[in-house]
Amino acid sequence: MVGDMLLSLVLAAGCVPLFGQDSTAAQLAVPEGQVCGLGKAFHAGRRAALVEAIGAHEGVVLVRGLPDTRAYTRFEQDKTFWYLTGVESPNAALLIDLKSTRAILFLPAASRMKETWEGELWDASDAWVPQLTGIPEVRANTELEQTLSEFAPKGSTVWVSMEPYIELAGCADRARPADAAQAKDAFDGRASREAALKTNLETKFGLVVKDCAAQLAELRRVKTPEEIDALRRAGRSGALAMIEAMRSTKPGVGEWQLDALMSFVQRNEGARGPAYHAIVGSGPNALALHYSASSRVLREKEMLLIDYAPEYDHYDCDITRSWPTDGEWTPRMAEIYDAVLAAQTAGIAAVKPGATMREVEAACRKVLTERGMEKLLPHGCCHYIGMEVHDVGDGGKLFVPGVAFTVEPGVYDPASGIGVRIEDVVVVTETGCEVVSELVPREREAITKLVRSSGMLERDDPELRRLVPGAFSQPRKN
Repeated sequence: MVGDMLLSLVLAAGCVPLFGQDSTAAQLAVPEGQVCGLGKAFHAGRRAALVEAIGAHEGVVLVRGLPDTRAYTRFEQDKTFWYLTGVESPNAALLIDLKSTRAILFLPAASRMKETWEGELWDASDAWVPQLTGIPEVRANTELEQTLSEFAPKGSTVWVSMEPYIELAGCADRARPADAAQAKDAFDGRASREAALKTNLETKFGLVVKDCAAQLAELRRVKTPEEIDALRRAGRSGALAMIEAMRSTKPGVGEWQLDALMSFVQRNEGARGPAYHAIVGSGPNALALHYSASSRVLREKEMLLIDYAPEYDHYDCDITRSWPTDGEWTPRMAEIYDAVLAAQTAGIAAVKPGATMREVEAACRKVLTERGMEKLLPHGCCHYIGMEVHDVGDGGKLFVPGVAFTVEPGVYDPASGIGVRIEDVVVVTETGCEVVSELVPREREAITKLVRSSGMLERDDPELRRLVPGAFSQPRKN
């Protein structure tokens, strides 16, 4: 779908093609556990698609990965860099020459000391990296300045993404205001990483900097089959965690316990980590749209709203469900829940190629208006999803197969203290849509059965009690 130019890129002359490794390259053993994202073909395809989207035949594309962490935390790669390379290692960079489509990957020099402490780290001397990534030319990152000068002398154009860097659980709609606040802070004033890169390229290298964020955003808006499969994996992991939260809900359980339980199930099912912080709101906390404290104990006759899902292979899910803490629906709970469910059902039914988010939003709001509840919906009903939970892309464009977004109407009634939101991820298909998070039930009857069943938090292990007295006693917060 990216046109004839992709074929020309494949056939372009040169010993280091953009798409992948020379077929004559030796097949070297890749260390156990080392992978290239969704596969070298996927990432090569993304590089080729970006080159075509830019449409220029002169200049270079420069994308930098993230440096080592400043804390004892696991390294998480920037989403844009990962999208184009599949490389998870720190201190890496990618340079693409637009004229020849030649791609060069830059990695750190080998460090036996660091690998002694941290295990296998990708470096420029690893002979298996070209085979794994499909990028035949790998250089030490200390050569980046010289290489950039060779490919882009003064006055040349360099394309960079001015979108803020994003890691696990990150999102541009949080990163942008944070970067802006930092730049305006009289006691800080630092520019964003992207702004600093632009300034240095202009002042130190004499280059003309252009932004390719819009081209990347449109590529990311329409998902490939590999990306849709990753969304499905995220959806299954998130659904199983939500189901277990339902089974473990009862008065006396702490919000933090459900938060921790869901995190465990998500990771146990293969997820990398959270797509965003857990929203586990009971009683009045269900009225706070992005409540994050998870500090209250569940009480009888209250509504519980949980909005929490994982990231799997760099792709996010976003699931919300709401149910009574004791499994007993009051008339007002049932009235609000049924209205929200009907609104979401109408919204999902409106999804098809050629439709828009505005039409899905209107379908949701029409139901709530008919039930006298539209004024109790203070947020939008849709947002793109992908490598970020609120993913990039033009929200006014027509749907095409492969577009992924959420449908999430809600009603928050301060008079009754009831907050209800129901949210799922849908992917547009040729004839309608696929709900990738459909495994977790939405009907009240099915949810009630799960809430009344026994969950993982209701554990009892007589042998552990004997071996470690007091193992099951735990302090309760108020």
